[in-house]
Amino acid sequence: MPETALQIDLRDNVLVALAPLRAGTVVHYGHPPASASCPVTQDIPAKHKLALVDLEPGDLIRMYGMVVGEATQAIRRGGLLSTRNVRHRADPYSPARHPVSYALPDASAWRDRTFMGYHRQDGQVGTRNYWLVLPLVFCENRNVERLREALEEELGYGSAQNSYRQYVRQLVRNRTSGDGHQDQDAVAASRSDRVFPNLDGIRFLTHQGGCGGTRQDAQALCGLLAGYIHHPNVAGATVLSLGCQNAQANMLMEELRARDPRMTKPVLVFDQQKAGRESTLMSRALDETFAALEEANRAQRAPAPLSALTVGLKCGGSDGFSGISANPTLGYLSDLLGEIGGKTLLSEFPELHGVEQELINRCATDELAQRFYDLMQAYSARARAVHSGFEMNPSPGNIEDGLITDAIKSAGAARKGGVGPVRDVLDFPQYATTPGLTLLCTPGNDVECVTAQAGSGANLVLFTTGLGTPTGNPVAPVVKISTNSSLAERMGDIIDFNAGGIVTGKTTIPECAAQLLDLCIQVGSGERFTKAELLGQNDFIPWKRGVSL
Repeated sequence: MPETALQIDLRDNVLVALAPLRAGTVVHYGHPPASASCPVTQDIPAKHKLALVDLEPGDLIRMYGMVVGEATQAIRRGGLLSTRNVRHRADPYSPARHPVSYALPDASAWRDRTFMGYHRQDGQVGTRNYWLVLPLVFCENRNVERLREALEEELGYGSAQNSYRQYVRQLVRNRTSGDGHQDQDAVAASRSDRVFPNLDGIRFLTHQGGCGGTRQDAQALCGLLAGYIHHPNVAGATVLSLGCQNAQANMLMEELRARDPRMTKPVLVFDQQKAGRESTLMSRALDETFAALEEANRAQRAPAPLSALTVGLKCGGSDGFSGISANPTLGYLSDLLGEIGGKTLLSEFPELHGVEQELINRCATDELAQRFYDLMQAYSARARAVHSGFEMNPSPGNIEDGLITDAIKSAGAARKGGVGPVRDVLDFPQYATTPGLTLLCTPGNDVECVTAQAGSGANLVLFTTGLGTPTGNPVAPVVKISTNSSLAERMGDIIDFNAGGIVTGKTTIPECAAQLLDLCIQVGSGERFTKAELLGQNDFIPWKRGVSL
């Protein structure tokens, strides 16, 4: 008889409903010879949990083999767990490691596989080839937008118009004819295609930072922007500065030099207060950027090993199936990449609350364990200082679909990191350089997290969702993975891959991970574009940790 509920770990005292369960029926779980059954005493929506034993107030709720909540009311066997009878509770943790080892997957079939990427002078390999235009301070957002309107249409990357389009049109004419007098029909025809076919796009970033906050905010912003310029998917950057802001150009260049000591990429910096008139600033920026695009267009894809991939592991709009299907699929893929020298980034520290000790035990050294402990403690203290806490992380959508405590959500979210050792621990916005799994301190916020992962070098992001979210990124392709087949059908315009077959038993986690890694190779090679890319979903929100002054 097929399973109608799932016991994730033999230590668990709750089951997950794989489909809606009616009171008076019996659920079946496990596989022979360990299969068992449990009467259902209340209607249980799909993705929600039912008690496997009688629970009294104060009893601990266990899922994934760990504490995820505490009963506040009596819950009879077969009854529904909800926010009315369960509250958040998690196991305590300390920086002391208790080293563990897990069986890792056989990655031999992937060691000789390659993708077609852009090889950079610093040894990184990009999955895309972009040029960046970004401001050091929010005062320059308008000028960045004006550059976007001028460049995108005339170079074949979008649809826009403003007074600077004619300027770029003349640059294109000069390039194609040499004398600026090319036939108008030929000019129109040249604009029907991209002027720079080997350049995947120009990405224009705007933000609300750079001044008015703490000096730490300015430093962090410059570190993040430096990470984007250093990113393997980026050929170079045009930077607009007002001149008097906290986030100075020399601060940006110091951060970039820390990531790329040889400064291998062109970075064009333009200061409005030094330029004087806006027209002077903009014409200089367009002239020099256009010339730099010519050089960036020379890049060609070439074979690269899968070890050149840095993959961000992210979940958003999570549901009660996230920790059963899509997240463990990412975990298996993360372990595969780790075995062949690739890098993966597990972030969202508020959504690791409750699994801290497990991750500490997996840290490769005592120093890494202490660093993770310190970052979690500091982040938690900042949340408490503003009268909040990690336990308030689950959203209304999470709760409605079965994630009723932060520890339940975290236990499922952490499965994106697989079971392999933690090789590095980074704070925002540090750059990832160590092969294997890295813990990167970020918020759980979808866009802030993906923004941070790309700033730390992720040249591909795998993003699981049970409820649906369109999140994308300006420089890193974001592959959206559905936890259930219903979502994949209902919101197919934003979903790239369906892991729902794991829930129904039509496929296994290893099979799903292999299919997803094949898709990563296609996306990384430019053979396929993600739905977020096709929709132009270029979300960018820097994490601001300080206060405004």
